[in-house]
Amino acid sequence: MSLPADLPLDDTLDATGLNCPEPVMMLHNKVRDLAAGGLLKVIATDPSTRRDIPKFCLFLGHELLDQREDAGTYLYWIRKKAE
Repeated sequence: MSLPADLPLDDTLDATGLNCPEPVMMLHNKVRDLAAGGLLKVIATDPSTRRDIPKFCLFLGHELLDQREDAGTYLYWIRKKAE
């Protein structure tokens, strides 16, 4: 899936350099503060986020719109569930 380059983000979480479980813990707090339907971009360097972030979204009902890997950096676009 490819997202439009001009898709408006509501917030960005930079978890670069952090290891499990910190990125998901930070994601949980960031999503909590996001408005329903808000779009969050996550930047991470921990390979375990490839497993943990999709599971987080599935478990809590958020939509993982896209995920990409670029030279050891993992990018995720998450739409918070409508409440």
